[in-house]
Amino acid sequence: MTMECTKYAPSDYKNEQSVRWCPGCGDHAILNVLHKAMAEVGVPPHMTAVISGIGCSSRLPYYMNTYGFHTIHGRAAAVATGFKVANPAMTVWQVSGDGDGLAIGGNHFIHAVRRNIDINLLLFNNKIYGLTKGQYSPTSDRGFVSKSSPYGTTEDPFIPAELVFGARGNFFARSIDVDLPTAQEVLVAAARHKGTSVVEMLQNCVIFNNGIHNYITDREFRAERTIHLRHGEKMLFGKDMNRGLVRDGFLLKAVEIGKDGYTIDDVLVHDAHTPSNFLHQQLAMMDGYSLPLAVGVIRDVESPVYNEEVDLQIEQVRAKKGFDSLRSMILAGEHWEVK
Repeated sequence: MTMECTKYAPSDYKNEQSVRWCPGCGDHAILNVLHKAMAEVGVPPHMTAVISGIGCSSRLPYYMNTYGFHTIHGRAAAVATGFKVANPAMTVWQVSGDGDGLAIGGNHFIHAVRRNIDINLLLFNNKIYGLTKGQYSPTSDRGFVSKSSPYGTTEDPFIPAELVFGARGNFFARSIDVDLPTAQEVLVAAARHKGTSVVEMLQNCVIFNNGIHNYITDREFRAERTIHLRHGEKMLFGKDMNRGLVRDGFLLKAVEIGKDGYTIDDVLVHDAHTPSNFLHQQLAMMDGYSLPLAVGVIRDVESPVYNEEVDLQIEQVRAKKGFDSLRSMILAGEHWEVK
């Protein structure tokens, strides 16, 4: 896309709608940082579209000074796909929650990722159905007690990153709603990536699942339980940045530098651009318990983009077949006239 010379501010992407989310909801922070990220990337508001499904997060298009489409439950990825193919010059953001995107919308989610359509998929993950008042979702942990699982769930959750890698995704990043600098960093990277970018935002629902991410978001121990990955930099974490990730056979291991013979040279360097997703998946599956939860851009790899490949194929077929109109295309093959 050719960028305009105009410099945009976050306020250029806001509209005058009153934001109708619960006070304290993590969605407020994500909306705020999305405005900032859009301004940093610099795509004009009139060249931007925000498409959502159904759920609390899916109200986001109402608060954007861009094109927007509040679609139906689970179908945001399908609509975003069609929009991008029909309007390739537009920048498309698709917003879904863990229920909307991974339950009824799970099929559309994995196929958008597999096709590598040039859309930015923003997944709000609060591990609950908020809009429908507190049922467990596809990302709720085993044993989770909710209105629809009063004795605890008896199933294991989806891990969004695992779905992305299973669908051969080329971009995956993660942030949390209380870490705005990292959230802006990954959203900007997602916007600049060509192809399907998936950003998981760990978000708090103050009404039905308050504190679900506290084990990693609390300031007291966030530095010890999360690791901010940056391409080309050592995988270090901790309050004093004195801990790091090293190889332990085929697995990862967290060590303290200077103990047990480990030095800074043993600590892995993050390579977000390597085509192999073996290490990327291991990093994305860390959960903050035995190993720190990874935030930042975990995978960012170039690959053929669906909508560009479709456009190229159309031009090649037109040139080869001599099509100059829709009628010539229809009459080129076997056809019948009904009288």
